[in-house]
Amino acid sequence: MQWEVVIGLETHAQLSTVSKIFSGASTSFGAEPNTQACPVDLALPGVLPVMNRGAVEKAIQFGLATGAQVAPVSVFARKNYFYPDLPKGYQISQFEKPVVLGGKIDCIVEQKGRESYIKTVNLTRAHLEEDAGKSLHEEFADMTGIDLNRAGTPLLEIVTEPDMRSAAEAVAYAKALHSLVTWLGISDGNMQEGSFRCDANVSVRPAGSTVLGTRCEVKNLNSFRNLEDAINYEVERQIELIESGGQVVQATRLYDPDKRETREMRTKEDSDDYRYFPDPDLPPLVISSEWIERVRSGMPELPDAMRRRFISDYGLPEYDATVLTQSKAMAAYYEKLVSLTGKPLAKQNANWLMGDVSSALNREGISMADVPVMPEQLALLMKRIADNTISNKIAKEIFGVLWETHPAEADAVDNIIDARGLKQISDTGAIEKIIDEVLANNARSVEEFRAGRDKAFNSLVGQVMKATRGKANPVQVNELLRKKLAG
Repeated sequence: MQWEVVIGLETHAQLSTVSKIFSGASTSFGAEPNTQACPVDLALPGVLPVMNRGAVEKAIQFGLATGAQVAPVSVFARKNYFYPDLPKGYQISQFEKPVVLGGKIDCIVEQKGRESYIKTVNLTRAHLEEDAGKSLHEEFADMTGIDLNRAGTPLLEIVTEPDMRSAAEAVAYAKALHSLVTWLGISDGNMQEGSFRCDANVSVRPAGSTVLGTRCEVKNLNSFRNLEDAINYEVERQIELIESGGQVVQATRLYDPDKRETREMRTKEDSDDYRYFPDPDLPPLVISSEWIERVRSGMPELPDAMRRRFISDYGLPEYDATVLTQSKAMAAYYEKLVSLTGKPLAKQNANWLMGDVSSALNREGISMADVPVMPEQLALLMKRIADNTISNKIAKEIFGVLWETHPAEADAVDNIIDARGLKQISDTGAIEKIIDEVLANNARSVEEFRAGRDKAFNSLVGQVMKATRGKANPVQVNELLRKKLAG
């Protein structure tokens, strides 16, 4: 039987406020346990929560950036459950009336050996809530420690529709979401510190069916690799279970990255189990249209607007513009390149960023913010290709040198060309002399070409380029070689 995978994600993005969502305690990371938990966070008798205006404005920014509706009135509720790191016995969240409704995010899904494509993921909602504390197991023998520093940390929980059909799509969406919240500056997105965590709701159903299968939620996936591996494992587990005659039980599961498998944590609760009711200590959150417009006026240019501008101003294809605006650092680097090279090289710049630069970043496992080649250096490399000083092949060699040696000089490209004698040979007489020698030494290839075998021509071009150590102008080589063979 053929199966279809159905995935929805719930992502907790920690908002980059200085203080917590309902108290003045610090949100800075790395403090000694329980040193950043004030009476409000500890739920001491008589304390009252006070809404953090900055957290609300960051939620508004997210709603505007995703084309969602920012609710004029939203309500905070108490989500009741008992856990040692939740002093109040409930979490303040939003349930029936969240601050953000709807919206969408476009992402690029990469496929090995297949063409990439753009996927649109629809959002259900995004709501404000407080984080719980943290249970510490590793440092205590036969005991659990409780650190309440995170209690009350502001979160924006972003919930998607069940729109994704593979782990690759889920990872592409999570990366696009991560890029957006960091682009806006509403979250630092640090996954190692817990600032960006994903829960994956995974189910399978027979291909062609419109009925959703029983889902399992895999909690607290704090890396894109873990997200992909956990979903793939869970999909295989559910399919094997069903095909062997069993049934999937709705449950919350944890992912073990060492064993690369999920395991059941508890049977899944429904909303009724949390006994939601409006928090009596917090009035409804009222957001006026004037407040929304003030927030909008202070926002940076959004990825979608920048994508449209790249298409109109630089003549880029939609796919190129979408790739370049997936990362704020990539977009800024590209704009700097174009400012240095001029618009005529805009497409060439895009090709290099999406090709050689991105490949090097992936190989090294670093982000665009840490790219070791300065825009001024890459811009000069683009100019030297355009003015035929070097070939594209030699440019790749020079790029490799720039990447490995990290020179500080803006004109490092010219220095490398001169020091290594890499300047392209464009002298017609010199190229003709080498072609004559190649034709004389490869009579068989000449005969095969004249017999109609085009591959023989490519072989002759390769011999010429080899003889010049790749420095001959390839366009001139092709033109002159064809003339010689036609004569």
